[in-house]
Amino acid sequence: MNVNGKHYRTIWLKEDDPNTVQVIDQRFLPHDFVVEDLTTVDEVARAIKDMHIRGAGLIGAAAGYGMYISALHAPKNSEKIFLETLTSDGAKLKATRPTAINLEWAVQRQIDAITAARGINAKMQTAYSNAQAIADEDSDFCRRIGEHGLEIIREISRIKDGEAVNVLTHCNPGWLAFVDYGTAISPVYLAHDRAIKVHVWVDETRPRNQGARLTAWELGQHGVPHTVIPDNAGGHLMQNGMVDLVITGTDRTTYTGDAANKIGTYLKALAANDNGVPFYIALPSSTFDWQVRDGIKEIPIEQRDEEEVKYIAGLNDGEIKKVLLTPENSPAANYAFDVTPARLITGLITERGVCKASEEGVLALFPERRVPGNP
Repeated sequence: MNVNGKHYRTIWLKEDDPNTVQVIDQRFLPHDFVVEDLTTVDEVARAIKDMHIRGAGLIGAAAGYGMYISALHAPKNSEKIFLETLTSDGAKLKATRPTAINLEWAVQRQIDAITAARGINAKMQTAYSNAQAIADEDSDFCRRIGEHGLEIIREISRIKDGEAVNVLTHCNPGWLAFVDYGTAISPVYLAHDRAIKVHVWVDETRPRNQGARLTAWELGQHGVPHTVIPDNAGGHLMQNGMVDLVITGTDRTTYTGDAANKIGTYLKALAANDNGVPFYIALPSSTFDWQVRDGIKEIPIEQRDEEEVKYIAGLNDGEIKKVLLTPENSPAANYAFDVTPARLITGLITERGVCKASEEGVLALFPERRVPGNP
């Protein structure tokens, strides 16, 4: 996507130094555009855990590049020690964000590919090429998600005789959450680019305000009409016929259709269901958990530091400052995700097409996953 007219991905290798991974540091958006250099596994792990970068696909790509950095620094005198180092570094990366399955998937994909390569030099080359492949695949899958989701927006536009299609989203499921294009916002970008009138209601998404800070900034950079709303306004808008469609992303979705996403998504699904508004989840196949049936009982829910709830950061007199919102001694709970059950989801938008949020629907799109345990 473009930033001030220049194309960027969210993560890439530095042009004159392929041993350095560069990322857009999202902590400073929308007020400042900062590119951060990552040169060690610890730096990659910190960037993921402390949310310099975030979003399912981007976390996965960062893990892929983190394993490439691990290979750069691992001892080269013994294949056994080399692989032990990668396994240890992989465990460190996987521990940073427990809910987003793309992270675990990318680490394991790297370990499997590197282990299969023969000789240290081949393993090094595999770590590099596989990291690039993970990032390229994420971008391509998100582009294809956009194409499939576009047809949903196009049909609503036809029914409305060309009036603007009002899409409500939650958190940031745009290109900043992936390598490029995004998931839930990818169809919106394509609709806008193809002269289909579209408008986005942007949930602010407390406590880190990824909607107000990141989604609104993205949409503004692309010229897409949008309005930032408080998290709790969605139900009111739906009751009054002001939302045609809800599309969100997800950090982990079971093969039976339950979807974990940023806290507050479940409430949007309930409101959409009550008001007859279609509710879609957009995701690449790397975000499916093929081992879990019951998302509510089995998906781990990350709990983050209470300071994210108690404090808020914003621009004041030209500086980004943090402000205390609550009584200083009041405790706070910070559940980062909730799970929307499949029964509330109209459909899943994937790189292979749109399917029902059910075991039957998912496995019809991904028949290679019909294995013992997934009949």
